[in-house]
Amino acid sequence: MSTARETHDGVAAPARLLPLSKAPFQAPTDRDMLPSERREFVRTHRTCVFGYGRRADGPAMSIVYYVPDGNNDLLVATMAGRAKAKAVARNGKVSLCVLDETWPFAYLQVYCDAVIDDDEETLIDVMMAVAERMSGEPVSAELRPAVKAVAEQEGRVLVRCRPYATFVTPPRHLHSNEQQELAHWVSGSLPWDAPDTHAE
Repeated sequence: MSTARETHDGVAAPARLLPLSKAPFQAPTDRDMLPSERREFVRTHRTCVFGYGRRADGPAMSIVYYVPDGNNDLLVATMAGRAKAKAVARNGKVSLCVLDETWPFAYLQVYCDAVIDDDEETLIDVMMAVAERMSGEPVSAELRPAVKAVAEQEGRVLVRCRPYATFVTPPRHLHSNEQQELAHWVSGSLPWDAPDTHAE
């Protein structure tokens, strides 16, 4: 089933993948992130821990590359035979723990409704974008047929994750073992589209 977003006039809006940011948002170390900063953190990073419920045992987790699009969806390419795709088909509630790549580390959890999207062209777009994120180099359009062949050979599918809430833990760092206390504070879950006034 296709899950392309629709515009106000009912016409399907094509996916527009966001480019890899050259300057990922750096989380503040002295306060909680504003809602707009949480969204910017997600849009400008590239890896996350993909978490989903299992029929038994605790939640399953795996590290994946994700690609944000202009509709605020987070796109993941995976193999149809893997547990992630099966879990999404069974229950679309997933969590993406977006990882920082600088010290001190921050992480931001995104709660999402996920679906399997049958948009094959966007799947190939995402796979090419992931290759760029992995290598740090552009992928030539001439390689698209080869990427498509890999997708078909591996049975790749597109997981479209639609954020509805976030939870963040600001980075804290112990600069010296002589410190008596390391300040922490509680954070909270906020709607994905919350205005900054909610954080005041």
